[in-house]
Amino acid sequence: MARMHARRRGIASSVRPYRKEVPAWSNSDVKEIEGKIVELRKAGLTCAQIGLVLRDKHGVPNVKLATGKRINAIVRENDLDTDIPEDLRNLMHKALGMRKHLEQNKKDLHNKRQLQLTEAKVRRLVKYYVGSKRLPLGWVYKPETAEILLSR
Repeated sequence: MARMHARRRGIASSVRPYRKEVPAWSNSDVKEIEGKIVELRKAGLTCAQIGLVLRDKHGVPNVKLATGKRINAIVRENDLDTDIPEDLRNLMHKALGMRKHLEQNKKDLHNKRQLQLTEAKVRRLVKYYVGSKRLPLGWVYKPETAEILLSR
């Protein structure tokens, strides 16, 4: 969501090297990688954190190249997926933090605008996930109940 709410051009950043096969030095045992993903997920790590652990500690530079599936797909196959998708949960957590900040700093106009933009992203994602049936029909984001949803 780089240029959704700004009129700036793109962002400069590093890019992962283009590869079609697993490097020779990497760990490419599919059963072991999938077992590690399930184990880390049961320990409470998110998909992004699992990817970092596999990269840093277990020598798996790219799970999709090694297994042919993304981490999210492996988690879903083993019925370990959460009821709220990870990206939506992160945006809701960010909006909740902004709301708490605004309770104490009512004149912070920049934060108020950023909260509006973040909640617009949340509503857009909710619309997408309801359409793709990842969330139940009629699911609506409400800031009052967001804290209860995130504590689960």
